[in-house]
Amino acid sequence: MKQVLQNMKNGETQVVEVPCPSVRRGTALIQTMASLVSAGTERMLVEFAEKSLVGKARSRPDLVRQVVDKARREGIVPSMEQAFNKLDQPMVLGYSSAGIILEAGEGLKGFKPGDRVACAGGGYAVHSEMAIVPQNMLTHLPDNVDFESAAFTTLGAIALQGFRLANVQVGSNVCVIGLGLLGLLTVGIARAAGCRVFGVDLDPARVKLAEEFGATAVLRADAEAEGKTFSRGKGFDAVLICADASSNDPVELAGVLARDKGDVVAVGAVGLNIPRKVYYEKELRFQVSRSYGPGRYDPLYEEGGYDYPLGQVRWTEGRNLESFVDLLASGKLDVHPLISHRFPIDVAGEAYDLITGKKQEPFLGVLLTYPDSPNGPPVSKRVIFHTQAAPVTGKIRIGVLGAGNYASAVFLPAIKKVGGVTLVGIGSSSGLSARHAGGQYGFSYATSDETQILDDPSIQLVVVLTRHNSHARQIQAALTAGKAVYCEKPLAISEEQLTGIERLLETPELPLLTVGFNRRFAPFAQKLLGFLGNSSQPMYIHYRINAGFIPLTHWLHDPLVGGGRIIGEACHFIDFLTYLTGQVPTGVTATALPDGGIYRQDNVTMTFDYPDGSIGTVTYLANGDKSFPKERVEVFCGGKVAVLDDFRSLSLTNAGRTTRHQSRLSQDKGHAHAWQAFLQAVQSGGEPTIPYHQLLGVTRATLAVMESLRDGSRKAIG
Repeated sequence: MKQVLQNMKNGETQVVEVPCPSVRRGTALIQTMASLVSAGTERMLVEFAEKSLVGKARSRPDLVRQVVDKARREGIVPSMEQAFNKLDQPMVLGYSSAGIILEAGEGLKGFKPGDRVACAGGGYAVHSEMAIVPQNMLTHLPDNVDFESAAFTTLGAIALQGFRLANVQVGSNVCVIGLGLLGLLTVGIARAAGCRVFGVDLDPARVKLAEEFGATAVLRADAEAEGKTFSRGKGFDAVLICADASSNDPVELAGVLARDKGDVVAVGAVGLNIPRKVYYEKELRFQVSRSYGPGRYDPLYEEGGYDYPLGQVRWTEGRNLESFVDLLASGKLDVHPLISHRFPIDVAGEAYDLITGKKQEPFLGVLLTYPDSPNGPPVSKRVIFHTQAAPVTGKIRIGVLGAGNYASAVFLPAIKKVGGVTLVGIGSSSGLSARHAGGQYGFSYATSDETQILDDPSIQLVVVLTRHNSHARQIQAALTAGKAVYCEKPLAISEEQLTGIERLLETPELPLLTVGFNRRFAPFAQKLLGFLGNSSQPMYIHYRINAGFIPLTHWLHDPLVGGGRIIGEACHFIDFLTYLTGQVPTGVTATALPDGGIYRQDNVTMTFDYPDGSIGTVTYLANGDKSFPKERVEVFCGGKVAVLDDFRSLSLTNAGRTTRHQSRLSQDKGHAHAWQAFLQAVQSGGEPTIPYHQLLGVTRATLAVMESLRDGSRKAIG
């Protein structure tokens, strides 16, 4: 299928063939019939992408600071590599569309195949022949609402949310500053609600169009005098700022035009330096409208399908979408006069030339149109880059599941660096990230269907880089299919999942399995273990991690998806203790700082005891400063002291002498070494690179930590 993407590196807007995405729980697969191009959000994205590297840096100094801080911590080389990799990722465009449901995912309520719908949301209602859209971002279309009109629904919901925040009634005087697409929709909504509407703009053509929509409209120069006349000297009950300008003039004008104790709502992106004098004297209420309404940016609402109770939140973003469609269906709002251009998706680049000013031509509503096939477009979940050549003797043929940030920034570069494999297939549920990574790294095909990787008889080894809740299932499926598995941590996120893998590992002649506990393979880790030698004395190890804050809405915090940060991330550090001691811990006691509504059990101290009397402490912290180095390991054993700082430096002290090792340009956490060791084991039929009892024991240890956090007592592991 065709999809419009923005290349953030070279600024090119491309129409690319990508695999059709796979429907997920609570979502629908949509055949897109029309989509609206945003002259605000999308134009800004495209213009940013078109800037030179220096121009991008100047416009986003916050991102430059992040790269500099990362370089200080981890080294210049990997930081620059990851920064350029980020720029190389394609950006999806579009957030307002309409189409027909082709397939309904499990748990989708109120929608079925064949339903006509309007769709909303960045990353969902994209410019693509087919798209995956979740439950609360869909609304039904009556038969009398055509797809082109329905493609305005998301922008209409934005206008509607701003109008609701203005607290106006029938007969209220409403002023709309900025008569672009958003402003004209606001004019139409206010008129439909029985308000007296006055519009202001810099463009005579838009002033004229607002008058055709039933408003009294004037140019900016006449706004103050004509506004006073229109409001009969009282001022406006509400002023809705729909302009798109960095200037502060719209906010200043709104203060002049509003009545005493009136409402000013910023719906568009404008300067927000509020002039105190006029806003103070009139005691004005100023509010910034947040997109489509309550639920926006809440993953539980938008992705999880959880609705807010009607009695508590009358107008959610979903109900705003529905309400706008009702306006279209009633005939109280007609958006056809707002459509200035239509472009088939094949030539979508021309639409962006228009909105960015490369094509000097006035525009308003710009639509992308799609082939209208009664049976839908051809559905293919695979894109083939080239016919697979005959495998080279001795090279393992691999397939990859997952093509997210970790895959593209860390693991696929490690695979490329090590070499010695034939890259067959790569899959992701969206299809898009797999398509990009597949083309970049030379895979034979990309797919959105994991079974095409798991069932491919030519693939001998599967790399699992998906979200954590998929790991155990995909590991078992791949091993059962006779394929070796390299799984990025964790092995499992529940006891049930872990038990299933443990039972499978008892199967004779099963292919090899490992987990990406890469730190034990790092060069400095190897030096550290060699320094400690075969001491008969127990060790004391302290591993401190400055993990950094991540929002509570991040999927890693979801116990059913990411497992939480201890299970999903701290397993790395528990494994490192296991590597140094050569033993699985027998028990753990864990305590955590209060979350305070900010954290989710990610400021934790875990103390492990080992069969030989060793003690290992992992201090995992999310409340620090990210500019500070992330990891530090201190080991005391048999008269020796070792300190490993962030895998950049290692100091080894024994008999009064200290030896120091330093890596100045880069940080090596062992990703390539771990992968290379596993490849060699698969090729030679050797032993697992990490003993299975350690893989299972470390995972059980993370589960025991969570149990200990519940009551603060020591929990046995085993």
